[in-house]
Amino acid sequence: MKFVHIADMHFDTPFTTLNTKGDFGKIRRLDQRKVFEKIIKHVKENKIPYLFIAGDFYEHNTIRKSTIEYINEQFKTIPETNIYISPGNHDPYVKGSMYYDFSWNENVKIFTSKIEKVETKEATIYGYGFSDFYCSTLEIENIKIENKDKINILITHADLNASGKTNISYNPISKSKLKELEFDYIALGHIHKQEIQEEIVYPGSTIAMGFDELGKHGFIEGNLEKGNLKLNFIPVDNKEFKELELDVTNINDNEQLIQIINNISLKENCFYKIILIGKRNFEIDILNLSKLIENPNILKIKNKTKINYSLEEMQNEYTLKGIFVKQIIEQMQNENYTEEQLEKILEIGLSVLDK
Repeated sequence: MKFVHIADMHFDTPFTTLNTKGDFGKIRRLDQRKVFEKIIKHVKENKIPYLFIAGDFYEHNTIRKSTIEYINEQFKTIPETNIYISPGNHDPYVKGSMYYDFSWNENVKIFTSKIEKVETKEATIYGYGFSDFYCSTLEIENIKIENKDKINILITHADLNASGKTNISYNPISKSKLKELEFDYIALGHIHKQEIQEEIVYPGSTIAMGFDELGKHGFIEGNLEKGNLKLNFIPVDNKEFKELELDVTNINDNEQLIQIINNISLKENCFYKIILIGKRNFEIDILNLSKLIENPNILKIKNKTKINYSLEEMQNEYTLKGIFVKQIIEQMQNENYTEEQLEKILEIGLSVLDK
C-alpha cells in the first residue's frame, strides 16, 4: 500500500520572527498553501490511496475558517484518497475547534482521544489524537493488535523518549514501548526535524518555521507491504533557514562590519541568521546594526563574540586599566556574575578608559 505522511504544517501560525521584517509572515503563510498544494498534487498524480496527517495541522488560536475551507477544498480534489488526521497539542480536538465544528469532506477521518481503529482492504489503521493542549497519558501503550497478519499502522502526535517536565506533557512514549506494539508503520508528528527509526517516523515540519529548523522540509512517501517498508523523503519547501558565521576579529568598527555584511552573497530563497564570532575590537549594538542591513533576507544577527583583551595579562599591569580590570574581576566573582555579564561591564569600562 502507498501512503503520504505529513505533520506539523501549522496553518495560520503567526510567524512572529518573520513579522519583524515587513510582510515576510504573510509571505510564509502563502508558502504554506503552495507547499500543501504540491503535496495534494503529488497524491493525486500518483494515485496515493492514503494521506496521514500526524497533528499540529493548524494553529488553534489563530486558524481562520477561510483557511479550513481552503484545506477542505483541496481534500475534495482527491476523493479517492483516505485522509486520516490525529490532532496534536496545537490543534487539539476540543469543543469549538475546527475539527469539532466544521463539516469536513467525507474522505476525512479525524481521530479523538479515544483510540480508534479503521479497517481498510489493505490495512488496519489506529489513531489517537489530543483532546487538550497537553496530553500526559500513556494509552497508546495499551493498544493490542488483533490481527498481526494484516498491515497495522498507528497515527499519532507524540514525543518519543520525552524527558523533563515540559516534554512529558505531549503524549510521551518510548521507542522500546512503541516497538513492543509491533506496528508495521508508526506515523508521528510533534518533532519538527525529520527522524526515521525503522518503522517509527517523524517527517518533520512540512515547511521550516524558524532558525531551529534548518535544512530541507517536506513529506514522507511510503510503500508498505507486510515485512517490507520503503520510504522516500520528498522536499517541497523551496525556502530554507540558514546560519552563517562571520569572524569579526579583523574588523575595526561598526561601519566596516555593516559593509562586510551587506556584501555577503546570499541566496534569494533562504532566510539567514548571521552569527558574529571571534574577538571584537569595538562595541557591537545589534539593534542599530540590524537597521542598517540592506538584505531583507537577513532576519537575525547574533553576537557571540568576545572582547579582544587578554584580561589575565591586563589585570597584572600597573596601569589604570590593569587596576580597573583586577578590581572588577574580583568584585564580580564574589557576587557570582556570569561570564557574559563580566565581559559586558569590562567592555564598557575599558572603552571609556580608551577615550
